[in-house]
Amino acid sequence: MIDHTSLHLLIGGETISGGGRETQDVIDPATAEVLGALPHATKDDLDQALANAESGFQEWRRTSADKRAAALNKAAALLRERASDIGQLLTREQGKPVREAIGEVVYCAMLLEFYAGEAKRTYGRELVRPAGQAARVIYVPVGPIAGFAAWNFPAINVVRKVGGAIAAGCSVIVKPSEETPAAGIALVQALLDGGVPGNVCQCVFGVPDEVSRHLLASPVIRKVTFTGSTAVGKHLVKLAADDLKVTTMELGGHAPVMVFKDSDVDTVLDTMVGAAYRNAGQVCVSPTRFLVEEDLFPAFRDGFVERAKAIAVGNGFDKDTRMGPMANERGPEGLAKKIADAKNHGAKLDTGGERIGNQGFFFEPTVLSEVPTEAEIMNEEPFGPIALINPMAGADAIIEEANRLPYGLAAYAWTNDPVLRSRLAADVEAGMLAINGANVSAPDAPFGGVKWSGFGREDGAEGVMHCMVAKTIHEG
Repeated sequence: MIDHTSLHLLIGGETISGGGRETQDVIDPATAEVLGALPHATKDDLDQALANAESGFQEWRRTSADKRAAALNKAAALLRERASDIGQLLTREQGKPVREAIGEVVYCAMLLEFYAGEAKRTYGRELVRPAGQAARVIYVPVGPIAGFAAWNFPAINVVRKVGGAIAAGCSVIVKPSEETPAAGIALVQALLDGGVPGNVCQCVFGVPDEVSRHLLASPVIRKVTFTGSTAVGKHLVKLAADDLKVTTMELGGHAPVMVFKDSDVDTVLDTMVGAAYRNAGQVCVSPTRFLVEEDLFPAFRDGFVERAKAIAVGNGFDKDTRMGPMANERGPEGLAKKIADAKNHGAKLDTGGERIGNQGFFFEPTVLSEVPTEAEIMNEEPFGPIALINPMAGADAIIEEANRLPYGLAAYAWTNDPVLRSRLAADVEAGMLAINGANVSAPDAPFGGVKWSGFGREDGAEGVMHCMVAKTIHEG
């Protein structure tokens, strides 16, 4: 089993490190101590990975769906067996409570199991033609894929890059985040141990812009898939456009939570406060902007503050911890600046707002209320343990504010009014909407956004189909 003293690349099924390669320190966010040194791929390494991806694609696209499914199911079983070990690696390098980290690995197994079934459900269709003619639509794998994953969910983000691709018959080169590499390496290794060929799934690291430019410049790569910030996503789309590569972008969000006057305040708070501070708020679908009808606002704000103050913050390995540290030094620094700007614009700081201690990257669960829309934090994803709570005049104002931003990944709503629920489903600009709940993802459900939150979908049947292209066959 990998640990942080044996970090490596996986190219052609071989573990690669040393050899004078540049390295990067991996930091424990709970202590700021160095866990290990991660090797960066050289240009020759990347070229070898590309050559492997091309040969692997030619082999894997012709491999039966049954065999592809068997490899994915075996990998899923291995992830379940290794969930505790991989979860501990994940907590060590990312900071989240270890039970959440183990749950993340188990969710990866669930995704692979769904993809295994979907590998055998890539149905085409027969078109109606006159006698003596025929036409049909089939789906074929798009080709070798380059996947780039973010650090906030080191395992899930990687499996979303590789699972659908492998099910579809594609090869994939994945670059997990250099800040959280071990979980990604362990996930790819489980796929290899499950029977996925070494030239079909490979894992590389390096300076992100250098790696992406090198891979995207190659005609071998036919699709790019990325989870991360909107700014980087736009950059990658521009690079991909030079060769007209297919792209899937899962980008930033700033999710509204619409709380209507017929809601039960305690029920909403019991569900949404935990969601807001999950993974220290470092979640692309994190509920951040709470838009509360005026009649409910005082009770909602006060209840939220009370619950936020009660959240136990600490090392992810402590059994009582409910929120770990932020994942890197940038987190507390950036959030503190946004809070200061909001206060300067007139926002009220109800609790939190400060870094905790002088070791690691801990930050208090924070609540700001009555935040003007001119404040930076109301317009840019905070990506930290903070909730913004504003009173709203009514349903029209709430929906207008929910749709105001260019982001549209996830949204949440609380109401028992069936007419309003239908309106929300039609009018809220988001790729995913949860009504009277906090869950916007499941292995069989497509995951992705609209507007600046990206395009394309991962998970569900769409996660496989977006790694394929339609081909029409006409026969006379």
